[in-house]
Amino acid sequence: MSRPIVAVLAMAGILSGCASDRYDPSTGLYARPIGGAPATENDTAYSEALRCLATRAREQGRESPRLAVGDISDLTGRSDFETGRKISQGAALFAVTALTKAGAPTVERQDRGVSEVERQYAQAHLLSDSPDAAGQSAENFRPVFAGQIAGSRYYIVGGVSELNYNIRSSGVDVSGGSAETAGLSGGLTHSGYIMNIAIDLRLVDTTSQEVLATSSYQKQLVGRETRVGVFDFLNGNIFDLSAGTGGFEPIQFAVRTAVERGLYDFVADIYGLPRDSCIKDADSSDEVTLLAQRAAAERVQMAAARVPAPVQRAAMAPLPYVPTARGLAPAYYAPAPGAPPAAYRSLRDALPTTAGRPRGWVPRTGP
Repeated sequence: MSRPIVAVLAMAGILSGCASDRYDPSTGLYARPIGGAPATENDTAYSEALRCLATRAREQGRESPRLAVGDISDLTGRSDFETGRKISQGAALFAVTALTKAGAPTVERQDRGVSEVERQYAQAHLLSDSPDAAGQSAENFRPVFAGQIAGSRYYIVGGVSELNYNIRSSGVDVSGGSAETAGLSGGLTHSGYIMNIAIDLRLVDTTSQEVLATSSYQKQLVGRETRVGVFDFLNGNIFDLSAGTGGFEPIQFAVRTAVERGLYDFVADIYGLPRDSCIKDADSSDEVTLLAQRAAAERVQMAAARVPAPVQRAAMAPLPYVPTARGLAPAYYAPAPGAPPAAYRSLRDALPTTAGRPRGWVPRTGP
């Protein structure tokens, strides 16, 4: 058996020992997972700008109405038989997280399974916040009140509308070697390509169903690959050694980035803040959007609702003069049932008649 074949068989035996069927009794694992990087915050380039909006709004005493997030679907239609859809199906979750970073109050409209089940239990008097006291009191159930679920003023919907492969590609391939057939030769290959994704979002008035604002942003992604190879004949044996490195910007992270950039415009208009207050290159035109106008009018209404209106007291006409009798104040008496009003009572009726009491008056029975 030739030496190259022996070397290949020896290498195969060494590699087969790496995949052992014996497990570690102390851990119960066949193999320890590699890596140990900690979990970190999943921020994009616009996450800090969203937090900046929340800080600016809080400093200026500006509030946002409640918002909701509907479907932000994958509308690209790109799918692979083996790996499935190319675009994340969780863009709506990206939007909820972005609104939280911006300090906007948000109501749940994506998964209402738990709340709906508990509401049905509560209506049937089966749900209680103190189940240990079940059977001890007929009132031991969670009440359901009209209007207890918070509503939204606006909601956000949209979709990932574009996924374009290979907008541009480039490459360099260099090779060289000896002129002899059995000489050493090598090569260098470098390639790069660019693709992009795009999102379209809209903000809708929950009550009137008006589309008050739209947002469309695209994010380009870049990929690179470099490979180096060496090929040689040595003593009649063939040696082919190659190595390479490559990287591609994450597609799903690009979707999150585009969603956060689109929501930044919406939240800035709702707060009534200039769009360039937290992103210097944002649109800073003097044109006021319909959403900004609507939000400004609602802030004025909310501020007016917090100030109680002055109480308008009606002018009171002076009471008719009625002489007192024997030092007793008329306020001590109340009109007898069926007696005419004091305004139409004549002076003769108000004068003392019997036992020093005015005619038609009886003592009060209450305080």
